[in-house]
Amino acid sequence: MYAAVMLLALGIEGVMGWPDRLYDRIGHPVTWMGSAIDACDRRFNREGDSAARRRMMGVAVVAALCGMVFAGATLVVWLLPGGWLGVLLSGVLAWPLVATRSLYDHVRAVALPLARGDLAGARQAVSMIVGRDPERLDGAGVGRAALESLGESTSDGVVAPIFWGVLLGLPGIATYKMINTMDSMIGHLSPRHAAFGWAAARLDDLVNLVPARLSGLLIVAVSGRWRQSLSVMLLDAGKHRSPNAGWPEAALAGALDVRLSGPRAYDNRMSDEPWVNAMAPDPSALDVARGLGVYLKAMALLGGILLVLALI
Repeated sequence: MYAAVMLLALGIEGVMGWPDRLYDRIGHPVTWMGSAIDACDRRFNREGDSAARRRMMGVAVVAALCGMVFAGATLVVWLLPGGWLGVLLSGVLAWPLVATRSLYDHVRAVALPLARGDLAGARQAVSMIVGRDPERLDGAGVGRAALESLGESTSDGVVAPIFWGVLLGLPGIATYKMINTMDSMIGHLSPRHAAFGWAAARLDDLVNLVPARLSGLLIVAVSGRWRQSLSVMLLDAGKHRSPNAGWPEAALAGALDVRLSGPRAYDNRMSDEPWVNAMAPDPSALDVARGLGVYLKAMALLGGILLVLALI
């Protein structure tokens, strides 16, 4: 039953995304989660506290927010009717927690101006999906950033929430989304969040261990050059600063025969990251479009797997 729910969520979001009119009217569940996280950050992450206390408060906030989301979603499921009506309603509720169409649209918004030679437009579009300084990116840098975001977000935006939804239903996908949102907001090594966000970052690493590797395998399976994609993934995934993001990114680099990662600038600070698939050329605008094609095939394969699971 959970697989059927996730198949519905994947399909609805893939067709509709999250309409602007709906966002203007009620926002989005991730923005609701973000508001709760921000309130906890302002209330409990006090500058004058020791690092140990801030870490302890971060652990407590993670436990409290995850517990509330899991309990709330469990109550919602308990109130839903049984049978296929319950499956349909659960799929609708899970719909905004999957980013199938949203991810495609964001990367396509980079690919289109890049293909036209509009570097300024491509930089503006890529700034919406990555944290690096867009003004210091040339065309190849924009292409790398877009493909890296596509690879990583295939996992944490689609495969991981679906994975936890298949295992635990609506409570699983909702709790995963809270964990991932906490990591994106407070799980980084800034002076303010190094201690307070420690638990959020570590928990996000944990819940993405299996989905990241599954995402890489999905990309390998649809790549059309599975030996190369698999080889690059196995050789280079561990070079990534993240224990998880390197798997789908390296698989995509091998699938497209381009190099990804490498040095990049964040807030006027250079980060000397190693190359993934270092001997390949930089990606072009055409490679970004090809990457979107691989992504669509991977989503179709994921949908097929969910259908099989739903029918078993």
